[in-house]
Amino acid sequence: MSRRPFTPKVITANHLISGDVIYWSADSCWVSAHADAALFTEQDAADAQFAIANAQQQIAVGVMLADAVMGDNGPEPVHFREEFRATGPSNYFHGKQAEIASAGA
Repeated sequence: MSRRPFTPKVITANHLISGDVIYWSADSCWVSAHADAALFTEQDAADAQFAIANAQQQIAVGVMLADAVMGDNGPEPVHFREEFRATGPSNYFHGKQAEIASAGA
């Protein structure tokens, strides 16, 4: 059985206390912005960092690899689900959505 080719990934999870979406950075720490996440282009590097991130159960839950591509300002989500997670809840204007809007002003 052949293995699917590896596509670039970021490591993402939810913060244990707040529930906010967080991302694993190149500095091996959790950050809140998708654009600040490390983009892994090799399976071995992604697997090694995933193991380290996944061991931090006192900080993060639901650690997973998510497809991403390199954009002008850092990694960008590929799938709608990850784009939605990166921008936060859509029920009203708050949190990450407000931060993104004020940064662009």
